[in-house]
Amino acid sequence: MTASIDVHGTKKVLMIAANPGLSPTTGWPVGFWWAELTHPYWAFTEAGYEVEIVSPAGGDLVADGFSDPEDASGYSAHDLLSLGFKTSARHAALLKGTRSIAQVDPTAYDAIFLAGGQSPMVTMIDDAALHAFVARAYEAGRIVAIVCHATCILLKTRLSTGALLVEGKTWTGFANSEEAYADAWVGQKIQPFWIEDEARRIKGTNFVVNGMFKPFALRDGNLITGQQQFSGAAAADLVVQTLGR
Repeated sequence: MTASIDVHGTKKVLMIAANPGLSPTTGWPVGFWWAELTHPYWAFTEAGYEVEIVSPAGGDLVADGFSDPEDASGYSAHDLLSLGFKTSARHAALLKGTRSIAQVDPTAYDAIFLAGGQSPMVTMIDDAALHAFVARAYEAGRIVAIVCHATCILLKTRLSTGALLVEGKTWTGFANSEEAYADAWVGQKIQPFWIEDEARRIKGTNFVVNGMFKPFALRDGNLITGQQQFSGAAAADLVVQTLGR
């Protein structure tokens, strides 16, 4: 964080990253996506915000291999921000022994921010406690920001009225074109379902996407969503624009 920033009245953001899981389609270990955590973290701390990283179940976090800038695949070799976070002992320690959402109050933060990755499609999609946590923050008037595959929870998150949180909302998430590209890149089906397919089956909501792997985030009220791994900083910037510095 820039040392000269005035942190009087500091805003607080709760970042939620997925716990490790196992993909039912590939058999791969899955986790959070580095850039979707580190790029927003940088945006928030540069704005002078206080950031805490937690996870739905608590404990140590593990990133998706393809998101690792040091992975042999070279898929994310360009990601210097994540490389810096990963190799900084102080920052890497933030991903060890994380608190669970059961240990925190979402209304104690100005915003919550859910990072994506491959794990959310397995570990978050049916996590009723996480869905309720997000709905509680939303209904309390907090900013709820969600990026990439973590937006899958919006297919099922319901408010206290019983209505889906995304009813009447315009939002985004990982696009079919991006799923198809990823499947072709690895040579097999990766995800158990595609968010765009499921979102377009929901009546009364407006799911939109931008070009493939282009930074894209949008705000509708206190809901902010980002399309994929290149949209984390854009989503975080919308949070900062909304809350101010």
